[in-house]
Amino acid sequence: MDIKSKLSNNLSKLPKYLFAEIEEIRNKLIAQGVDVIDLSIGDPDLPTPSPIIEALYEAAKDPANHKYPSYYGMIQFRKAAAEWYFRRFSVEFDPSKEVIALIGSKEGIAHIHWAFLNPGDYAIVPDPGYPVYNGATILAGGIPYKVPLKEENNFFPDFDSIPEEIAKKAKIMFVNYPNNPTSATATYEQLEKAVWFAKKYEIILCSDLAYSEIYQGNEKPISIFNIPSAKEIAIEFHSLSKTFNMTGWRIGFAIGNEDIVKGLGSIKSNVDSGVFNAIQIAGIRALQPDMEKYVEETRKTIENRKKNLTKALEEIGFKVYSSNATFYIWVKNPEGFSSKEISTLLLNKTGIVVTPGNGFGEYGEGYFRISVTASDERIKEAVERIKNTKIL
Repeated sequence: MDIKSKLSNNLSKLPKYLFAEIEEIRNKLIAQGVDVIDLSIGDPDLPTPSPIIEALYEAAKDPANHKYPSYYGMIQFRKAAAEWYFRRFSVEFDPSKEVIALIGSKEGIAHIHWAFLNPGDYAIVPDPGYPVYNGATILAGGIPYKVPLKEENNFFPDFDSIPEEIAKKAKIMFVNYPNNPTSATATYEQLEKAVWFAKKYEIILCSDLAYSEIYQGNEKPISIFNIPSAKEIAIEFHSLSKTFNMTGWRIGFAIGNEDIVKGLGSIKSNVDSGVFNAIQIAGIRALQPDMEKYVEETRKTIENRKKNLTKALEEIGFKVYSSNATFYIWVKNPEGFSSKEISTLLLNKTGIVVTPGNGFGEYGEGYFRISVTASDERIKEAVERIKNTKIL
């Protein structure tokens, strides 16, 4: 039997998932004996803080935590998330109605499409952008409308460019600041425009805030809910992965409008069984005020890495987009190279894996992304390899 012919039409429309493809190439090179330096995927190399690990250890030993968890998450975890949000953004939420636990924010971002899209509905997604926005739209039977993020607009959408007929058909819209892959941040005025546009056309506004705590300097990124009327139409996704170096733990939460949260919860109750209680208890520990010292240490490490690598790349001759957030560096292709060509050249000549910008969408062409989630020694080694191969 030809199994491939049995794939759903929606699944067959999807491009190969970018990071799965990168992992496949990396593993082949490693198998060939290449000393690969992987600067492609945003997977922190720093360890999860020890108090979080200790909390998991103790909670995992308790048989009470070995049963099915709540679909929405433990009320204690949701309360901790709401309290963290209030401390960080000065916005209040009802943990019983406006907060839901997620198996990582990626899960919630994917499932929100199933909760609100009917076949043929539009989702407005950024391009370049996190591939799940586009892919989950297709899987849910929706139609992605891609809004270009251009450097001349500081990688923020031009909402005036969206045709009115599309806006009227759109059910959900994504914004992601600090941004992956560009590392751009958004001002209050920019997010205010996003809220205004969503309210005007009655679109559910989905804010991906996974990188809110990964910033450099004293200017903290803001929440969509710092815009006063956002709670009428918005939901925000947060991940403990980047903030607390917990990518493998798979825990996050969504917070926002009660009816939007309820819609997401209805999907989750049908397709998953929630987050292991012991991990939620570890998440509660992570969200306590005293953990900020660990987050600050992470920020300082990332700031030094970004500063040093940016300086080295510019000395070599690369043009780097200046930003003060995320652990990504968004680099312009050398003249005459496509994103795929420069990424392939770096891989074949230096053994360094970076992410081609067009892997995040057609408007990512012209750039490649470097993640500084490797040790200082490996990043220095990567710079030396690039210098020695004299790509520029």
